[in-house]
Amino acid sequence: MTHPATVIALGFFDGVHRGHGALLRRAAEQAARLGAEPAVFTFDRPPKEVVTGCPVSLINSPEDRRELIDRIYGIKHVILAPFDRAMMTMHWRDFITLLVEQHGAVHLVAGHDYRFGHKNEGTPELLAQRCSQLGLGCDIIPKVELEGITVSSTYIRALVERGEMERAAAFLDHPHCLSQVVTHGHRFGRTIGVPTINFALPGHVLVPRHGVYITRVYLPDGTDYPGITNVGTRPTVSSEGTVSVETYLLSYDGDLYGRRIRLDFFRRLRDERQFDSPAELQAQIRRDITTARFYFAEN
Repeated sequence: MTHPATVIALGFFDGVHRGHGALLRRAAEQAARLGAEPAVFTFDRPPKEVVTGCPVSLINSPEDRRELIDRIYGIKHVILAPFDRAMMTMHWRDFITLLVEQHGAVHLVAGHDYRFGHKNEGTPELLAQRCSQLGLGCDIIPKVELEGITVSSTYIRALVERGEMERAAAFLDHPHCLSQVVTHGHRFGRTIGVPTINFALPGHVLVPRHGVYITRVYLPDGTDYPGITNVGTRPTVSSEGTVSVETYLLSYDGDLYGRRIRLDFFRRLRDERQFDSPAELQAQIRRDITTARFYFAEN
């Protein structure tokens, strides 16, 4: 079976940050030069989790990784392969053969620290050598730094966990985002005049530091609205202890239940706290809304 020629960027791409962007831009450039299709080969779950058996919290869900790669870098062909036992035990040479025979690779792009194949025996140097032997093009992208710090998913995860969204956005080169289907909540917000939309965090996605954030919500029809988002357990209105993401949209009136929305985080305003009364909570939310309006007016 003949496959369309592709230029494939290789990596896990958690966060789709500035370092990943260097790979993705190079793949798009080489694809345009060769008259091929730019593509990404990644896995449905982190290999480290499968190998060690320990869950790994990620910046993005697989769906959000795919969406970011398309929205920011214009690459629609994302191969989200299952990381199963067959993949885990595959020899590194066979992995390259798979990319050629099953996915039409004519050129590969990888980062300076990319490892692949059984026991991570494949290295960027071996990748380049094998590509040369097979007549494939190959680019190895050096590390990307910002403020003297290597841009990495590990560093950005720590920023998101601390609620440092503005710094995380600088290293990501876009706001940290979450996408999920809106679900029914307790409807408490409606009783105090601030109706909210609710969703649970996607599985295996790390929880930002609990607190209130300035956010923007993107709807399926392409419209977007500024918002105030609480990440946490809502101690004033619930004793369940379940973590949720609850957002009040400024200047929006409508029903979003069952619709998938994207939430971009811009700035952390304050800690989540328990208020003595609904009126006290309402007053604080009104202050948060005013702060958000000033933020978006200035930015």
